[in-house]
Amino acid sequence: MDVSVILTYRCNSKCSMCHIWQNPTDPKEEVSLRTLEKIPYGFDYLNLTGGEPTLRNDLEEIVDLLYPRAMQLEISSNGLHAERLEPIIKKYPDIKIRFSLDGLEDTNNSIRGEDNGFQKVDGLLKLKELGGEDLGLAITIQDDNAQDVVELFHFAEANGFELATSTLHNGFQFHKSDNVPYDRLRVASHIEELITNQLRTWNIKNWFRGYLNLGLIAKVLGHDRILRCTAATDFVFIDPWSDVYACNVRPDLLLGNLEATSWDEINNGEVADGIRKKVYHCQQNCWMVGSAKTAMRHSKYAKIPRSGPLYWVILNKLRLMLRKPIPFGEYIDYSKIQADDLTIKRNIFLGVAFKRNLQKKEDPHYIHYGEFINK
Repeated sequence: MDVSVILTYRCNSKCSMCHIWQNPTDPKEEVSLRTLEKIPYGFDYLNLTGGEPTLRNDLEEIVDLLYPRAMQLEISSNGLHAERLEPIIKKYPDIKIRFSLDGLEDTNNSIRGEDNGFQKVDGLLKLKELGGEDLGLAITIQDDNAQDVVELFHFAEANGFELATSTLHNGFQFHKSDNVPYDRLRVASHIEELITNQLRTWNIKNWFRGYLNLGLIAKVLGHDRILRCTAATDFVFIDPWSDVYACNVRPDLLLGNLEATSWDEINNGEVADGIRKKVYHCQQNCWMVGSAKTAMRHSKYAKIPRSGPLYWVILNKLRLMLRKPIPFGEYIDYSKIQADDLTIKRNIFLGVAFKRNLQKKEDPHYIHYGEFINK
């Protein structure tokens, strides 16, 4: 099982597709070390995310506590304070680090509202010098950066970095519900090119990322998921107020509060059973990394893929070796593209002053649920 801990909703980026930064949490109310001690040992994967986790002054203590509780621990960061990860990577060089980089320099700065945001690459290179073994970039593919994705992939490869991919999603934590592409077919065509480039490498991880990106094409075009979601069975999210959710899209899938109760009660009670039934019938196509890789892997052996993704990877790698193209039309029905009633161009916040709305623990949260469905 995987678990993602949203350590904070504070963030020093100003992304167009995520308004977490506009609605920060109170540091005094964020999930505590005492509560995190309740997370048991034996997870396959544990992700520390946000908001921006490097804004937690106790991040190193949190890593010390949680590192031994999972086979792999990841820190998902915007990379603007890479120096705060240096003592962590010196101590735990095998920790997975991913810095969000949404395109080449000008594109990234515009989408993420970051001044000189591309300099985070220098921070990642420094972590590599310090011994970091699993370092990478992460892009949210959308209309404004889809043209950069293949070049960014080759840039990552040239520097010895991985490239994680996702696309626009709507979910309760984003505080917005207009994350849909303007031109779905154009975005999908750039993802096709990325998949082909990934399968042409001799990196097995890249091959399976190609399959994951096939799911992104389905997502972008507005189709159903290519594999059923396993939220609440194979992964959960913990928010900054210690609430445990099946996923970070539907706030009605609340399993319980870790501060108030035990992990066993949350994971094995009647509420969890009911939520797993809701997940089985869920119509949201939220093909994010967390919900995609868990669906792709074997139900009992986390390091082994399911037969479907394995067959697809082998078949299409062989096709490219024989200089044949990948027949994307055999897997995706391009005649069916989601029609959007209204697609509002997302605001850019680079250089824009904005007053943040501090969220308190007693406030009502996630009010946007019900206004969207991911298609």
